[in-house]
Amino acid sequence: MEEQKKENCKATFTIQIQFQQHSTWQGTISWTEGEKTQRFRSELEMIKLMMEAVSNNQDEAGPEFSSWT
Repeated sequence: MEEQKKENCKATFTIQIQFQQHSTWQGTISWTEGEKTQRFRSELEMIKLMMEAVSNNQDEAGPEFSSWT
């Protein structure tokens, strides 16, 4: 599979860590450009949300992860 590089592909996030349980973070992430806020249950879920926002591909979200929708 060939990767496409996106020029000027940037996003701004505000992350609020509310808890730290089971060696992971829980909190909220706000996507400034998309004007959306979503709760996350782990760092992996937080990173997944960031990747979705940057790629603008909502179809990549699995059922165990939150989505920006």
